Amino acid sequence: MNTRFFVTITVFVFLFGPPSLPAKASKELPVVGTFSIVAYDPESGDLGVAVESKFLGVGAVVPWAKAGVGAIATQSWANTTYGPRGLELLEKGLSAQEVLDKLISEDKDKETRQVAVVDAQGRVVNFTGKQCFAWAGGIKGQYYAAQGNILVGEEVVKAMGRAFETTEGDLADKLLAALEAGQAAGGDSRGQQSAALLVVRKNAGYGGFNDRYIDIRVDDHPEPIKELRRIFKLYDETFIQRLGSRPLYQTRGNDVKQLKEMLRDLGYLQGEQNNVFDDRTAQAVIRFRQDRKLMGRGAFVDGQFIGELKKALKEKKQGDK
Repeated sequence: MNTRFFVTITVFVFLFGPPSLPAKASKELPVVGTFSIVAYDPESGDLGVAVESKFLGVGAVVPWAKAGVGAIATQSWANTTYGPRGLELLEKGLSAQEVLDKLISEDKDKETRQVAVVDAQGRVVNFTGKQCFAWAGGIKGQYYAAQGNILVGEEVVKAMGRAFETTEGDLADKLLAALEAGQAAGGDSRGQQSAALLVVRKNAGYGGFNDRYIDIRVDDHPEPIKELRRIFKLYDETFIQRLGSRPLYQTRGNDVKQLKEMLRDLGYLQGEQNNVFDDRTAQAVIRFRQDRKLMGRGAFVDGQFIGELKKALKEKKQGDK
């Protein structure tokens, strides 16, 4: 037999599974375990997917999303047409449930698949075929669905759900926390290899030219979720610059504008705010420190300062009610 032909066929079967997968034959083939979460943030409109697997480059297979449309995770002998096809149907106005029903109705191997869909209204659904390898299943909550196969048990997806619901922050923070919780609960029974995080937001990609607000991957690593967290921190500091991603002092960036808008909402600044940490900003920071009796270095903005700033805004909102 031609060696190149044999290797090509072997790799194809490992990645995608056979065209038809009867239960008896499936036990003799290499299998891949995966856990993922799809979710929606009603405040920002962000949609996203986070995934981990004992699989090389899972980010190239499982996560699919489009800003203002929806997000999809397709896994377990993944039918990758579910991604683009599902987003196309969502964009035409079908609900998450209608899209899922249509996808699996058109797939003769649906019982080997696992898929989750969230639409731009935050409606979530997931499906686990009867031939997925145990433990396999999923849960749903408000604005999210968590699912997996070949896991150590149901506690993995339950832990993911609890972490998503209790973690504060943006959608990316919640998705990463869910992955970490799933792994801490045992995760994939076969081990770890790759992980990915995809979050979409209209015109929030690099340079504003696309919707890939966050698109980071770890393709092959002994602890891919830890590595994904490290890369996300770098990505946040370098590109997103959310408030709190780095210390601030006499600089500029998206996080500076967020800081100034929060200080304005508390009455320390007035009017429209830009992204420059100027003398006016420094004076506002110093006054806030003095009013809240914060220890620190003058106009330097660190994690303690940001935490107190958020606390003050929360108190103000409660007082305004």
